[in-house]
Amino acid sequence: MNLRLELPTADPAFAEDSTSVAVIRATFDGLTRMGKDGKPQLSVAEKVDVSKDQLTYTFHLRDSTWSNGDPVTAHDFEYAWKRVLNPQTTSINAYQMFYLKNGEKFNNGEATADEVGVKALDDKTLVVKLENPTPYFLELTAYFTYYPVNPKVIEANAKWSTEANTHVGNGPFKIEKWDHKIKLVLAKNDTYWDKNAVNLDRVDFSIIEDENTELFLFEKDELDWAGSPLSTLPIEAMPSLNKSGKMTTQTIAATYLYKFNTEQVPFNNVKIRKAFSYAINRQLIIDHIKQGNQEPALGFLPPSMSVNTGPYFQDNNVEVARQLLKEGIAELGLSKLPSVTLSFNSSPSHRVVAEAIQDQWNKAFGIEVKLENKDWKVFLEDQHLGNYQISRSGWMADFNDPITFLEIFRDKEVGNNDTGWENARYEALLRQSAKERDPQKRMQLLGQAEHILMDEMPIAPIFFYTNSWVKNERVKDVFIDGLGNLELKWADIVPQIQEYN
Repeated sequence: MNLRLELPTADPAFAEDSTSVAVIRATFDGLTRMGKDGKPQLSVAEKVDVSKDQLTYTFHLRDSTWSNGDPVTAHDFEYAWKRVLNPQTTSINAYQMFYLKNGEKFNNGEATADEVGVKALDDKTLVVKLENPTPYFLELTAYFTYYPVNPKVIEANAKWSTEANTHVGNGPFKIEKWDHKIKLVLAKNDTYWDKNAVNLDRVDFSIIEDENTELFLFEKDELDWAGSPLSTLPIEAMPSLNKSGKMTTQTIAATYLYKFNTEQVPFNNVKIRKAFSYAINRQLIIDHIKQGNQEPALGFLPPSMSVNTGPYFQDNNVEVARQLLKEGIAELGLSKLPSVTLSFNSSPSHRVVAEAIQDQWNKAFGIEVKLENKDWKVFLEDQHLGNYQISRSGWMADFNDPITFLEIFRDKEVGNNDTGWENARYEALLRQSAKERDPQKRMQLLGQAEHILMDEMPIAPIFFYTNSWVKNERVKDVFIDGLGNLELKWADIVPQIQEYN
């Protein structure tokens, strides 16, 4: 397979991109793991007891081992979860553990680590207490943020996760070779508790930034897989690949979007944010650029998680956009709108979308839009630091519930927000939804929250993702779930039978 980008991290506490998550999912294992049917199944845990009030989960662990031979214990899970929550860790994923009792308070410095609702009673028993009943909690424990880590390894070497010879996991595979920016090789982990279910001896990832080169190598039979979920197919090749039947396209729960920096002029003005969003011709981008059967995003939540009927705004509504821009400029006391900069990470597919939207904004508003292309790591860092005006982004569901999207923007300083936007009513609705036991009423609260998000527009949703790829017919049982996650545990290479006349 191909990695479009160098792996930013192999540490579960810090992953925030699909490349890192795919490798971490292959090299670690949680209490549960998403099965072939898309439902959580017991993994490191062989049994779980849930209290009647659904606030306490007791996990009983099976015998399992780290790739360095150490036993995996309940203490490793407790250590890992509290490590993510510890404010000194500065994990961008800490908010995903606020479901734990006092998890958010610990992250905010208002509670101690001992008060967090996760405790190893002994090596094989982990007791978890939640803030509120969370019906999807067993899905969360299959998510990479909830994976264990080996405390001895981390405390002995702060850079343990950056090289093949120091990385230690407990998953189906281990990192055998890591030539940075060139190649990453996973080998079957013979210490894995379920190793008999793992068919592949190794998985080779070539790091190829150019998608045309990737497809060329695939067609020469030097790659078994090209395209999603870890890279993209060349846009110009997709029609012929689709027509030939070689390309597979799958709808996933993910949204391609642009973020506005709401703490900088001019995007501190809601009308200007709306103007830029409304002026985008999403259908044109899908039909003539992306060509992967995407759907225009006229709201934030993907269709599989929709909580409201109908769009929040009209696609390509240039007339309204121009009026909003005029009003916004006046409210800011400007004579005219200065040039703006749109940032994106290095990728031909992101560039062509940016160039199309640059042209649309220029024609709609007669303004200069500068494009800024950045290396992936620099791009992420600048986005988190607020060093941008408009920035490409995207979000793929962590689990099958709308909250996995909406909670991103709950707090200004937490997680992947990066927009500088927050809203007290929005936050209150999300906190209220966490306590609501009635599923229908809970969805109504989430719908109200999305309405606020789309009314204040700190983001411009553009389209709902699809994954498109080509693969060698001998590759079997590679699963990409409805959330877009890559699962290699059961993958296999089946020898092709030659037929002779």
